[in-house]
Amino acid sequence: MNIRCVLIGTILLSCSAAVAAAAGPAHEVRSPDGKIAITIHADAPLGYSITVDGKPALLRSRLGLELAGNVKLGEKPVVQSETRKSADTHWVNQWGKNRDVRDHYNELNLALKDGDRSFGVVARAYNDGVAFRLVLPKQPGMDSFTVVRDATEMTFTDDDPVWAGWNNGEGAARPEGGFIGSQEWRYLPNKLSGLNPKFKHGLPFLVQTPAAYVAITESDLLDWSAMWLVTKAGAKNTLEVQLAPPIPAQPWPARSPSAANGAAVSTAAAPLGEMQKGLVVATTPHNSPWRTFIIGRHPYDLIQSDLVSNLATPSKLADTSWVKPGMSSWGTWWPNVGRNDLPTLKGFIQLAADMGWPYQLSEVGEKAIWPELISYGKEKGVGIWFWFHFNDFIDSAVYKRDFPIYSKMGIVGLKIDFIDRDDQFAVKWYEDVAKTAAENHLMIDFHGAFKPSGLERTWPNQITREGIQGNEYNKWSPKETPEHRATLPFTRVLAGPADYTPGGFANRQPAQFKTAQKPTQTQGTRAAELAMFILIQSPFTVACDSPEDYKDKDGKYLLGMDFLKGLPTVWDETRGLAGEVGKYVAEVRRNGNKWYLAAISDRNGKELPLPLKFLGKGDWKVSLWEDASDAGENPEHLVKNEKTVHPSDTLQLKLAPSGGMVAIFSPAK
Repeated sequence: MNIRCVLIGTILLSCSAAVAAAAGPAHEVRSPDGKIAITIHADAPLGYSITVDGKPALLRSRLGLELAGNVKLGEKPVVQSETRKSADTHWVNQWGKNRDVRDHYNELNLALKDGDRSFGVVARAYNDGVAFRLVLPKQPGMDSFTVVRDATEMTFTDDDPVWAGWNNGEGAARPEGGFIGSQEWRYLPNKLSGLNPKFKHGLPFLVQTPAAYVAITESDLLDWSAMWLVTKAGAKNTLEVQLAPPIPAQPWPARSPSAANGAAVSTAAAPLGEMQKGLVVATTPHNSPWRTFIIGRHPYDLIQSDLVSNLATPSKLADTSWVKPGMSSWGTWWPNVGRNDLPTLKGFIQLAADMGWPYQLSEVGEKAIWPELISYGKEKGVGIWFWFHFNDFIDSAVYKRDFPIYSKMGIVGLKIDFIDRDDQFAVKWYEDVAKTAAENHLMIDFHGAFKPSGLERTWPNQITREGIQGNEYNKWSPKETPEHRATLPFTRVLAGPADYTPGGFANRQPAQFKTAQKPTQTQGTRAAELAMFILIQSPFTVACDSPEDYKDKDGKYLLGMDFLKGLPTVWDETRGLAGEVGKYVAEVRRNGNKWYLAAISDRNGKELPLPLKFLGKGDWKVSLWEDASDAGENPEHLVKNEKTVHPSDTLQLKLAPSGGMVAIFSPAK
């Protein structure tokens, strides 16, 4: 045995042992605290299992990859060597939920052969979850490869509760539960046995196992096709992986006039044209994405996890000083008021200036007014983002030509919409767009997007993305419920930043709510709407409503806007405090020496005692924006209170039906 250890200062970075042929088929690696374990089973067929606190979370499940030429990696594996290492390092995330990120894990690396093909499995165990990936090394006769099937499965101990989402149906060309779509869905409660076997279920996929809550997703998705989950026919409590199939690299067809929500591609068929042969076509050496399992004993334990970011490729940008997070005003589309013209948009820029927000997002196609908008924004200290369609940039020659022009114009960021795919072409396109934008100091917000998988760490200028059923759904659908909102922190937000566009001030209880109103209504109280700015983390956060709707009849900003004024969008520390999926959630985030608390409830309301032990020593001044006593009937009613508290105190929250609250804690002077 050859032991190698590397030390920097007093921190043990790695310690590995190369073993010519490891004894026994089971190869376990445990988290640094010893409580979570993933085992790679190297006897045929290749598999893995996961335990938490000694209890099974996933039973032995298949792990493998099928390549063109009838190559089935993992069918008859033979271990060639085993390598282990440990790491305990820190890195700074300037745009996330925890600034000082600890990357602390134990790793197992198995070199394997199956027939004449070499491959590997790398498994890591953290205190907040586990992950594994397949490694395809360069080898004779395999300069390139084509994946025809991912043979990975997930077998649970029982018919566990799950929260799962799938693409909405958008006409015959886009059936419900298919691969194509905007990935804007509700994570509906179900059991494994209740899942529709015809549907492709997206990520994150949350499971309440007897051992712990497990959120399944992926990280470091680069030059691969995205992972979906389907129930396995004839197998009990088992999901199998399916990779998104290829679609031709052509623009989407033009807007369908029958689209109920005015979407640019709502019922469009997949584009026609030449299609790649295989789910993934790439060269060696190559790694699959990390199959990632975020683990928490309580659902609110999941909230502070940095597992997806830790597993992602580190930043490729040497200079990130120009990547600046912050709040943004929007435009006329969401509130359904006003015209998308220069005077109106100047009003939205003035809103941003009044609120101390650094940005305004313009969704205007009339490029003739862009220079004046940008100039007016500079005068007010507000940077301007512009909206584009995926079709505008599907050809790399176009964005490589246009991005330098937009940068010279003074545009700070681009929102690119209606991508609606996550096959290998789209995954590579995302990275190249982010890279080209970075070369021109442009930030990117992808919409009609697949879930985050760590690209915001690799290319920090890809500062946020959609891939979430957000506030826009209130325009045309009753689906944006208090229960959905109380599910998102435990599901979609675990994967990474989400451009939810909170801030609608026409607040209604679900029984009062109507779609297609002017201004657009939202379900929940005013206090709950404020809470979404904290609960849904996004370095670029867009407030959705209009300047008029944020003011009273005398032109003064409404109560609650004082909370949003200068609100930070990135955090030094995040903690989940309490919650049940779909029922209520409370979490707190720190920026500098201030703590920001937010909580929401479902339509039943919630009384919740909340200990303040997260505060540092001494007295703290707290400002609270809470549901008024009549918010159950008048959800726009909001009250503000101020008092002094101590870390030993307990805050008694009383959330109205569909209600919420926010608070800012500052050290008392």
